[in-house]
Amino acid sequence: MTKTTINSRVDALIKEKEFSGVVSIRKQGKIIYETAAGYRDRSNKIKNNINTKFGIASGTKTFTALAIGKLIEQGKISLDTKLFDIIKYDFKLYSKDVTIRDLLTHTSGIPDYLDESVIEDFNNFFLDIPWYKLKEPKDYFPLFPDETMKFTTGEKFAYNNSGFVLLAAIIAEVSGMSYSEYVKKHIFEAIGMKDSGFYAMNRLPENTAIGYIKDDEGWRTNVYNLPIVGGGDGGAFTTIVDIYKLWDALLSYQILSKELTELYVKPHIRTKPEGKTYYGHGIWIYKDDDITEEYMEGCDAGVSFKSAIVRDKDIIYTVISNTEDGAWPILREISSLQF
Repeated sequence: MTKTTINSRVDALIKEKEFSGVVSIRKQGKIIYETAAGYRDRSNKIKNNINTKFGIASGTKTFTALAIGKLIEQGKISLDTKLFDIIKYDFKLYSKDVTIRDLLTHTSGIPDYLDESVIEDFNNFFLDIPWYKLKEPKDYFPLFPDETMKFTTGEKFAYNNSGFVLLAAIIAEVSGMSYSEYVKKHIFEAIGMKDSGFYAMNRLPENTAIGYIKDDEGWRTNVYNLPIVGGGDGGAFTTIVDIYKLWDALLSYQILSKELTELYVKPHIRTKPEGKTYYGHGIWIYKDDDITEEYMEGCDAGVSFKSAIVRDKDIIYTVISNTEDGAWPILREISSLQF
């Protein structure tokens, strides 16, 4: 597949779908495709650019996992540390056997405050606590279902936002810093991700894309559909450039040791019986006979995102959109290309 062919096919799809966001593909250290399209501010017709900051929803879980890894390597916790040896909130019906490993791998069985398997409309979803009051991990605790465990801890995979809120709470409790400040210092600043952060939805910095939702009246912003500031399960903002910095630092063992990094990106559990998708520790993995791909992914009201690396071919591709569904057609086209 030539660079010209990649350009023409992806460019055509971006135009057809009226894509809003950024796309970048790097092969063997060279950018072979990169573009920005659409608007970061639709009302004022301000266009996205390659350096625009975008929300990445659940892509944030990888940052949370890496921050936990830093605490593990500092000797402050271990993968086998019990959740309730650190968090003292009275979740009466939750198992006392849940470990940090279980939370990192979505195998805890804890009921999810944001159970994506039953939510029908993320664009019109609200919680019992107003979004603007969700500023710290502990603020989410009253939202957690007062229910018995979904299954025995470690038994199977079930995607779980509550688990990563709890990991963020562990980071805050053990480090003595806020979750967002710990990630900023030990991940973002440590590897030069200078345009990444946890920004308040009503105080977005310069060159940050507003997330948009389309309804019967046209486009509206997502400011009333997400927590006021991101937490352990979602809500960070980043750029294409910073995502490359993350992959490069992670896989050259600049963030965590080689041993812990390889554990993180190793398949821990299959996400569906007989499927080809696995979960490691804060990282998704797709494996078949021809390809292994590690990736981060996120979707929310006004946000869609995936960034993946195919190490055997030295390819990284990233698509971030400031609409809920914008990234997926572009990602399907990229996946169909033979680089």
